[in-house]
Amino acid sequence: MKHAILGAGAIGGLLGTVMASLGEDVSMVVRPEKLASYPRELELERSSGRLTASAKAIATVAEPVDVLWIATKTYQLQPALKAVQVSPECVVPLLNGVDHVAMLRERFARVVPGTIAVEAERIAPGKFIQRSPFVRFNLAASGEPVLGKIVARLGDLGFNCQFIANEQTLLWNKLCFLGPLALTTSAAGMNIGEIRASAEWKAKLNSAIDEACAVANASGAEIDASKIHAAVDNAPAAMRSSMQKDVVAGRQLELDEIGGPIVRGGERYCIDVSTTGKLMAAIRAKAVAA
Repeated sequence: MKHAILGAGAIGGLLGTVMASLGEDVSMVVRPEKLASYPRELELERSSGRLTASAKAIATVAEPVDVLWIATKTYQLQPALKAVQVSPECVVPLLNGVDHVAMLRERFARVVPGTIAVEAERIAPGKFIQRSPFVRFNLAASGEPVLGKIVARLGDLGFNCQFIANEQTLLWNKLCFLGPLALTTSAAGMNIGEIRASAEWKAKLNSAIDEACAVANASGAEIDASKIHAAVDNAPAAMRSSMQKDVVAGRQLELDEIGGPIVRGGERYCIDVSTTGKLMAAIRAKAVAA
């Protein structure tokens, strides 16, 4: 299959390297000024060892592809889509939040929502590192006819993959984990282990999880809050969210994309989401001070 990866950062690089290592035809979409210098060999450091694989670098998706994987930051989506000049057979967004799916369906015929949970970083152009021992990779069940074979092969490389029938459950399951974790670690400036060790911050984390799950279920998802609590309690102690790293680095934040659906859902369904709102306000204050 032919794959184009829109977003050559940590997530796009991880996915592109792994798929190219399986022999898939992978093209990384990069900015025109980066095209000449972008390496043809991708590298991914994992706890199981280093993966290397060849992939093409392109500035525009001008030829037909089977799958367009979108791994940009959510606020980068609209400008990044200018590089897509064809209509792929299948578009798989791996963005944070829930609001991007409807927008993509206005443009593309077949959009298969997906989520990926992993701690990864881009350490140089074409060079990536997977820091977490897990990769949880979920896709809407509507994509199984096209993506079933490649997803099975990713499972052979340690990806925990599932096809999920309820798209709201798919999207909110990640947001209920990511949102509270990202907001709490970013507001506190602590990793998840330090959050769990603090009674004050652990209480805020638990409250934020409960708020997110309540909004998710009111939105049509089927989320078991106890499973989200367990997943957070079992996350590696040193784990930091990408938002926390962005705060420290002074980069633009996905604050509205991650926290916004919870706050707006709280208003829509009359659910108390005050902890989430306070955490978002604290992060905004930190960002301004930086």
